Amino acid sequence: MMIFEVGCMLVALVIIVAAAELFTNGIEWLGQRLELSEGVVGSVLAAVGTALPETLIPIVAVLFFGSRHGDEVGIGAILGAPFMLSTLTLGLCGLAGLAFAASGKRQKDLKFNSIVMSRDLKFFIVAYSIAMVTAAFATHPIIKYVMAVVILLIYPVYLWRTFQSEGEVGEEPEALYLDRILKKGSNKLRFILPQVFLGLAGIVGGAWLFVEYIQDIAEDIGFPPLVLSLIVSPIATELPEKINSILWVRNSKDTLALGNITGAMVFQSCIPVAFGVAFTKWNLDSDTVMTGIVAICSALLLLLLVHLKKLNFIHLAVGTIAYIISVSVLMSDEVFQGHTAAPVSTHESHP
Repeated sequence: MMIFEVGCMLVALVIIVAAAELFTNGIEWLGQRLELSEGVVGSVLAAVGTALPETLIPIVAVLFFGSRHGDEVGIGAILGAPFMLSTLTLGLCGLAGLAFAASGKRQKDLKFNSIVMSRDLKFFIVAYSIAMVTAAFATHPIIKYVMAVVILLIYPVYLWRTFQSEGEVGEEPEALYLDRILKKGSNKLRFILPQVFLGLAGIVGGAWLFVEYIQDIAEDIGFPPLVLSLIVSPIATELPEKINSILWVRNSKDTLALGNITGAMVFQSCIPVAFGVAFTKWNLDSDTVMTGIVAICSALLLLLLVHLKKLNFIHLAVGTIAYIISVSVLMSDEVFQGHTAAPVSTHESHP
């Protein structure tokens, strides 16, 4: 049974990788046809599109599986996305950039639009900090609803600021995949939009399949629901951001690569978080609060490096270390709690 689950998980991974290639190619052409800047394409179109899988999972968990640890799974998925995006996902971009530069596939310097990244990080820090403060001090339901609305309204402001920002339209990408198959010799919207939706459908479907089987495997091992959703679920649901951004890093399109991630960070800190604040108890334990603090601190450090104009691939790669340390702390806490819980169970079974 375990071999079958692992096989299905790998098939889902292949689907996500192929769909991400279709999506990134299509979204670049969509930006070209609409004459949008790379910042808008990366931070809005690509970020929102690839953020859909991890947005749907907590909503479904809370609304339809509340009696089966729905709140725990939902909160874990909601907080796991920003945590992984701000550490591991950006870290993998850094490692990919270093690897591609070492192999001569791109230049060594990280070249991106500092205005785009600075704006994204500021909005993320504000929205996510409000969510953490709400968990600590907002005990009355009315206050929670008000804070949820405040967090939700941050995103329209972010969109307005993003579309107001000036930026250059990116270079014309490689030929549209759907056009290569149909051999029509043009890259028009009637070919671009179907490819974008096909890629997005593959990403969402592949991510759901991946999550289903990786959760089965993890549950066989004995993960608790909150830790499972906080660590395991985002691995699959954030694969689109990871793969899309790595593909763009390979092609030296760093603004698209980083904007895809930082834009998703803003989306995840506003839409799913607002839902969690409003429709769950939003009582965060010390472990989940720790992941929130790590995410905010990571964003603050990156923002400082952007302002100092010193951000490079090595700095991004450090995010993987922050992620590994945080997950190690989470796992050690679970092991410790498991050991301390055992004597109590034994004592109760022998009155």
